[in-house]
Formats: sequence, structure tokens, C-alpha cells
Amino acid sequence: MTKKKAALLILFCASFLCAHAETIILRTGARVKGNIVFENEEVVIVRNEEGQRFQYPRAEVEQILSDDQVVEEPQETSAEEEEITTSKKASILLELAGGAAVKPGEAVGGGVSVDLLVGSHHLGDKHIFVGGGLGYHGVFLGAEKYNFLPIQVAVRMPLIEQKHAPVFGVAVGYGIALSKDYLGGLYAGVDFGYRCQLNPRTAIALVAYTQFQQAIVRSETIIDGNPYAQKIGRSLVTPGIKFALYF
Repeated sequence: MTKKKAALLILFCASFLCAHAETIILRTGARVKGNIVFENEEVVIVRNEEGQRFQYPRAEVEQILSDDQVVEEPQETSAEEEEITTSKKASILLELAGGAAVKPGEAVGGGVSVDLLVGSHHLGDKHIFVGGGLGYHGVFLGAEKYNFLPIQVAVRMPLIEQKHAPVFGVAVGYGIALSKDYLGGLYAGVDFGYRCQLNPRTAIALVAYTQFQQAIVRSETIIDGNPYAQKIGRSLVTPGIKFALYF
């Protein structure tokens, strides 16, 4: 046999062996792909595609599979990657609040509010909510009632990145009056409290808040028997307690 034929025969055999390679699965979970050149009840000797030989005790071999039996293992996503991916999706913040209402220097009453905000619950590597939306704010001062539809942007930020953490928030916007008897004005709110992160996307919070709402009231004054219309500015302050749900 000439050297050329011998080389072709070796190449053919190598190609045949590689085409019929087995996958040896060890008890550790490791996988070795190659050809079994020898095996008995005590040992398994494998030659990989590079021609290197490896010897494994039979007791360490969990399973031997042919090419048509091998099923690729699904790629696992780490908990950290899953958390970041999930958290970057849009999040909704629902806030329900109630407390006192004050017209500085004049009257004291009550106030309630409901806010629905849409945004992101993940900024950078922190669970910081940034979003915007609208709500309903009602202020009741004796016979006077003020109802607003605030359009706002808001930020809710935990002071430490832990499951249980203090949280600080701010909001600014414009409160649209829901009555023809007065006009709306600038709106702002601040709150501080405690937040519990239930999972990457869901959290609950209980906070103390203070909301500021400007309003312009139309009034009529009689002077010397003649009516004069005027507009009087109102500063409405509403402190209270708020429950928030992030989802």
C-alpha cells in the first residue's frame, strides 16, 4: 500500500469515527464527545475529536449516547439576568391615599386621592420607578369642595437596594379643575415611607405624603351696589397616608 493510499484510509477512518461519535455523560453532569476505543466493567477510554484519549472509571459514567440520542440542554437564564430582563418591562403604579386637608390660615377638612401611573420599575441596576399618569384628587373644606384631575410625572426611589427599604418619592404636574367654579393650577407631592419588594416586578409601599395644589376661585364682591368679579388664589395642602402597589 502506498503512503498516499494509507493517508486516505486513515482520513476515511477518522471521518467515519467522528461521524459516529458518542457523548459520554458523567455523574458530575459533564459531557465528553468522542469515540469509545475501549470499555469494560471497570473503565471507559474515549478519544475526542482532537485525537486525545481520556480514561474514566465505569462508576463515574452515568450514560453513553449516540449522536441521534443527544438532546441539547436548554440554556438556563441566571436569576440575575431574569430579574433585570423582567424588571425592564413597563410597570404600573397604583396609589390610594387619604388624610387631612388644609387651606392655610382659613379651614381644615379632608382629602382623598387615587393615582395611576405607568413607567419603568427599573432604572440602571436599581428598582427606581419613573413614570407618568393621572388621577383624581378631592379636597373637602366644610362647604367648599375641590376636585382635580392631576396630570403628573413621578419618581419613586428606594434609599437602599434591598427587599425591605425606605422609599422617597416626588411628583409634579398640573391639576385640572373638575368644576366651573374654580380653575386648576400647579400640583406637587412628596412622600416618604417603607417599601417591600415582593419580586422583580411587584412591590408594595406604605408612605406618609403631602400634596400641594394651587387653585383659582372665582368670586363676586358687591361694592356700592355694584357686583365686581374677581379671582382669588388658593393653596390647598393635603397631608396623609398612602398605600402603593407596583405591578
